[in-house]
Amino acid sequence: MDLNYTFFLQALSFAILIGFTMKFIWPPLMSAIEERQKRIADGLAAAERSQRELAQAEDKVGELLKEARGKANEIIDQAHVRANQIVDKAKEDAVAEANRQKGAAVAEIESAANKAREELRLQLASLAVAGAEKLIRREIDANAHKALLDDLAAQI
Repeated sequence: MDLNYTFFLQALSFAILIGFTMKFIWPPLMSAIEERQKRIADGLAAAERSQRELAQAEDKVGELLKEARGKANEIIDQAHVRANQIVDKAKEDAVAEANRQKGAAVAEIESAANKAREELRLQLASLAVAGAEKLIRREIDANAHKALLDDLAAQI
């Protein structure tokens, strides 16, 4: 094998290319790669932080939902209690109104009955006076007297 001048020139060109690459191309390329690795690492760390924060947020949302459901159930229970109180109050008011109306009706009936009794008394008195007047006008006869009393009883 013959080592000639071209081989040395090629080796020298290659060495210069390697030196130039090591001096001017390699450092910016390595810094770009390192910067990209750092950004990727930061992105992964941020993703992990985000996942942890998401898990914490989900836990907090779960707790808030549980608390909200508890409060909603409490409000519903209070509404049921209040509704029952309103129904009971309405029943009591209805019973009181019915008793008041019943009392008014009883009083009206008693008043009408007293008025009817008073009218009956007046009629009875006038009939008694009329009967006595007829008895006095007629002769005192037992049969006539009995007939008048029977007629008077029929009218009453």
